[in-house]
Amino acid sequence: QVQLVESGGGLVQAGGSLRLSCVASGRTFGSLTIGWFRQAPGKEREFVARISWRSGITVRADYADSVKGRFTISRDNRKTTVYLQMNSLKPEDTAVYYCNADRDWGQGTQVTVSS
Repeated sequence: QVQLVESGGGLVQAGGSLRLSCVASGRTFGSLTIGWFRQAPGKEREFVARISWRSGITVRADYADSVKGRFTISRDNRKTTVYLQMNSLKPEDTAVYYCNADRDWGQGTQVTVSS
């Protein structure tokens, strides 16, 4: 089992930026895939981005079409932390953002973008 703790959410104006962090713990992480998902009020949870690494080397990063070119996912292997840098934020990015690994989820962090 993996424990995941998100942070970094908040209130920002449209066009602004936020960086979310997801700290993973619970086992060794030589190889893992961690993803970011989001859920807006009244909507289903949706995929945002994911990053995969094998033997400590990042092998892949994927993005939803809606965030390509604006969001960047990265990781700090020393801290077992995954980041989601969100730029050019839009009101439609408002949601609770969740970190995911296998079947484990974090508690979420609220992102609110005002117009």
